[in-house]
Amino acid sequence: MSLPLPVDYAPMEANTAREIPTGPEWEYEPKWDGFRCLSFRDGKHVDIVSKAGQPLARYFPEILEALRELEATKFVLDGELIVTHQRTLDFDALLQRIHPAESRIRKLSQETPATLILFDLLVNDQGSDITGEVLEERRAQLESFAKKYLAHNNRIRLSPRTRDFETAKAWFKRMAGPLDGVIAKRVDRPYASGERTAMLKIKNLRTADCVVGGFRYGTKNRLVGSLLLGLYDDAGKLNHVGFTSGIPTAEKASLTKKLEALIQPPGFTGNAPGGPSRWNTERSGEWEPLAPKLVAEVQYDHFTGHRFRHGTKLLRWRPDKRPEECTANQVKRESQSPLTLLD
Repeated sequence: MSLPLPVDYAPMEANTAREIPTGPEWEYEPKWDGFRCLSFRDGKHVDIVSKAGQPLARYFPEILEALRELEATKFVLDGELIVTHQRTLDFDALLQRIHPAESRIRKLSQETPATLILFDLLVNDQGSDITGEVLEERRAQLESFAKKYLAHNNRIRLSPRTRDFETAKAWFKRMAGPLDGVIAKRVDRPYASGERTAMLKIKNLRTADCVVGGFRYGTKNRLVGSLLLGLYDDAGKLNHVGFTSGIPTAEKASLTKKLEALIQPPGFTGNAPGGPSRWNTERSGEWEPLAPKLVAEVQYDHFTGHRFRHGTKLLRWRPDKRPEECTANQVKRESQSPLTLLD
């Protein structure tokens, strides 16, 4: 490529914040729940590269085609790949796109096509590196790029942005289920490749009360390492939905004794650890089942594919909560679809 930026160019990253910042130096965008990527085009040559530097083009042929269809023949775009289902984001469907078989990829590209959401322009359509420009200028050029080239391209969309703090708060509140949160960016800063100095992410964190259906010992001793969490479905089955491992060291010995006194099969009466899952590990079958007596409140960011996508944070024990009250209804996403922001 003759572009001024290499394909291994590191995207700007974000620090985590608890609150949305205020002030004239900030603008706000939705935080999309997808794969961050940079898209490069130099004539007929197109690349799509993940934040970790991995090539993505072969997994998203519909996006590759959409980028090639643009009249602009030189650019570098910063954005997010998403997949939607019934007007909401579907991260599990997005994960399925990373598949070794080309035939499977082609099939999914038609059944669950991705969308590329753009939020920054690093090299403009003249082939000029504009990363040294402040965000306010880059965004203006991105919006001109979108107006000129994206009018009839339904696979590539421009992410909305606002300078209004109240609007950002409304996004955060109305779309607390499917939206990943809000991104705040300094409008007076250049593009900070690989750094976290000009952008903040404020994630939607929620809580749920879960039954502790089992536990795992730590790798180096016979003290509890993690708690296995369950939620009841409509049929009354207790399904394994994830884990939490942030147990204070000082509490592990006493908690281990308490848990060992409750060991009783089966632990989970529905989906159990070690069943068919892409999250399986070598240790996934090594766990102790518990009688459904303990309830823990945990904090989580995403619930997809019938489980917490990441490990959860243990907040407190809930002796006041009956285990049978811990149902999957807690994690249903009933808020407004973030796709309305693209309409």
